[in-house]
Amino acid sequence: MKSVIRVEVPPQSYDIAIAPGSLDDIGVWMSRLKLGKQVLLVSNPAIFRRYGERAIAALKLVGYQVSHCTLPAGERYKTLKSIQKIHDAALQNRLERSSTLVALGGGVIGDMTGFAAATWLRGINVVQVPTSLLAMVDAAIGGKTGVNHPQGKNLIGAFHQPRFVLIDPQVLQTLPPRELRAGMAEVIKYGVIWNADLFAKLENTKRLDQLRYLDDELLSFILSSSCQAKADVVSQDEKEAGLRAILNYGHTIGHAVESLTGYKVVNHGEAVAIGMVAAGQIAVELQMWTSQEAERQKALIEKAGLLTQLPPGLEIDAIIDTLQTDKKVKDGKVRFVLPTQIGQVSITDQVPADVIRQVLNHDLSMDN
Repeated sequence: MKSVIRVEVPPQSYDIAIAPGSLDDIGVWMSRLKLGKQVLLVSNPAIFRRYGERAIAALKLVGYQVSHCTLPAGERYKTLKSIQKIHDAALQNRLERSSTLVALGGGVIGDMTGFAAATWLRGINVVQVPTSLLAMVDAAIGGKTGVNHPQGKNLIGAFHQPRFVLIDPQVLQTLPPRELRAGMAEVIKYGVIWNADLFAKLENTKRLDQLRYLDDELLSFILSSSCQAKADVVSQDEKEAGLRAILNYGHTIGHAVESLTGYKVVNHGEAVAIGMVAAGQIAVELQMWTSQEAERQKALIEKAGLLTQLPPGLEIDAIIDTLQTDKKVKDGKVRFVLPTQIGQVSITDQVPADVIRQVLNHDLSMDN
């Protein structure tokens, strides 16, 4: 089941290794990179209790000097205040430019650790060890790092590629079912934007909402296909000059939903699922793809146990206003990633506000 995927981003391309049981070999994998001996491991309390000592022991086994820092779990703690805690730990433990931050956790920990690494001493090494499905297939790959601003998600950040990404599928055994479903939203995204075979494979799977329905072969296929899709896109467009923007499929409205609910009602994957349903329906309204394809997408999202409607109490006008603060706005126009067929999307800023409003009111409202 072991596979290694290369992300080609010169001058510092890197590998994604997918290998069951590899958490106990992290020191061996990292020793091949010729990094400095000092390591600061960053995690949250729950993940650290479960996997922290194993990771530290594996690093110490090959001679690394390891310290650790834990941050509260949750998107609402993805702030500059948390970054300062990592910086404080880096200073206290005398990290140097050859030192490495290791992110052990989900997407929030990965984003914050990457941003702290990008900004400490103007940039030090970071290794990503994702423990959630969402982080494994998306957040840990590609070098997007950052934190949230009170007015919007991920508005503060930097591109800072990891030196290495280590994925141990066995840690998913302890992932809460809701977090598995959240990660499945990003997997479905890759099927829609890049890989029609992945989409078909997911359609032919009886259930996607619990890990026990995914055998080792299917899980390996999901991880390798998703990581390969992300690696392909990032290798062609590292800093989102063009193609990479397709990775934001479902995220435009999804980020608005997350922000307006204070990151407390829906998690990232659930918001992306809602955003994908919205984007699919907008594409139907603009006659870019068929209602049959939109229904196939919605059925797959439902099979993964994900939301397809807006949470109650959200004002449609507030969503439309929030879209204007999105990072992808250009010349005042909101850019949407919209599907044209399963496995292919296009980017447009020609989506009339009344179409967005109609879709949110009629297709995603719980009142209908």
